[in-house]
Amino acid sequence: MNQKLEINYWLRVCRYWYNKQLRDRFDWWENNRNYINTCPLICSLPELRDNPDFYSQKKQLPILKEDLIKVVHSGELLDFTRVPSQTLQDVSKRVDLAFYRFIKGDSNGNRSGKPRFKSAARYQTMKVERQAITIERVEKRWLFLSFSKLKGWIKVRLHRPLPDGFVFKNALLTKKADGWYIAICLEDPSVPAFTLDEIVPTWDNTLGIDAVLQEDDYLATSESTKLPALKSFRKSEKRLAKVSRRKFAKIKGSKARRKLAKREAREHQRIARARKDHAFKTAHALVRTGNKVFVHENLNLKALSKRNKAKQDEDGKYLPNGQSAKSGLNKSWLDAAFGNFFTILEYIVSKTGARTIAVKPAYTSQLLSYRDEFVFIDCGIREYWDEKESLLVDRDINAALNIKRVGLGLFPTIKCRRGNPVVTESTTNSTSKEVLVVIRNARSLHSPLWEFR
Repeated sequence: MNQKLEINYWLRVCRYWYNKQLRDRFDWWENNRNYINTCPLICSLPELRDNPDFYSQKKQLPILKEDLIKVVHSGELLDFTRVPSQTLQDVSKRVDLAFYRFIKGDSNGNRSGKPRFKSAARYQTMKVERQAITIERVEKRWLFLSFSKLKGWIKVRLHRPLPDGFVFKNALLTKKADGWYIAICLEDPSVPAFTLDEIVPTWDNTLGIDAVLQEDDYLATSESTKLPALKSFRKSEKRLAKVSRRKFAKIKGSKARRKLAKREAREHQRIARARKDHAFKTAHALVRTGNKVFVHENLNLKALSKRNKAKQDEDGKYLPNGQSAKSGLNKSWLDAAFGNFFTILEYIVSKTGARTIAVKPAYTSQLLSYRDEFVFIDCGIREYWDEKESLLVDRDINAALNIKRVGLGLFPTIKCRRGNPVVTESTTNSTSKEVLVVIRNARSLHSPLWEFR
């Protein structure tokens, strides 16, 4: 219990140190700028000081350790000497990286938003370097660690055995709803760098994947199979709402409210873990098909879960805009978490030597996969009976086949003329025979994950 309280204290100091550096940088921005038309002869310009950076802020640590630091809003006293110095230096590095991405962007040139001050719910991880941590011994499924400035050993449950020949680098301590977790970083210079071989997509080694989000379906593949959805949030929604109502009815700061807040956090944790477990199982089920190229949709998930724009009449009265129905759809998109799934799929697929391709899904759900004809023009049309081929075509399987064709570069070119899509260049005849074979030899559409091969 004493070790747990001490680690919580470390996290409190790191969070305060992060927010203090952030405030120092924001103050520099406010006090060291002025209007471009300001005249120095009439208006008084502020006294300029150096822009705080990683090194200048890190040099403040020896001064802060000389005495206790009083927090202004709460009046508590913080002792920086109780926290490992490398951990506090890493906090300065995190602030510097957050500002660098805000001003200049990441390696891809994508700029992030303005850095935010961290609350207890947003700052839950701190790094401990190898100078401050030692692996004492390993016993079966348990690992015993000793930290500098922390009395006694910490007993850690091992999820996997430590390999031989690796060098210990650092550890990440993360506070979650059910306790503390530690992620150990190891390095072995003898392990060669993995280079993925270039795989040429063909019709036989490629699998098309369509995000369904219809009833109990999660994905549809170009092998005429559908995988089930989990809907972890939908199943726990009533239980979570009941706990939330009870929590908000309690007095703020009371013991009962804190107890219900922990219970609410555990409910959210169960939902997130169930969703992640389902994503890994689904990704492994797709890999077991033996394909080498997996083509999926490049979805704009932020736009799909966006609120509808408000509508007003001439008098300023708000009109129905369909947001009540859209809210349920937004909740389903967020519960499905396709963005996390595609990230996990790419990770699992790369470990097997295969590759993934993200393509634009424009018109893939509307065009018939073996004929240049727009059939599924309405979302309510889930099946189509083709009299000419005597064939029942499922909308989602048809979309998965079209996504596969897009990945292979065999999807026709479509342009809008007077608001209507028109096929201009077509290569449908080159794949119509293969598509018809897949649809005619379709297996049962709904396959459990453990039966999907």
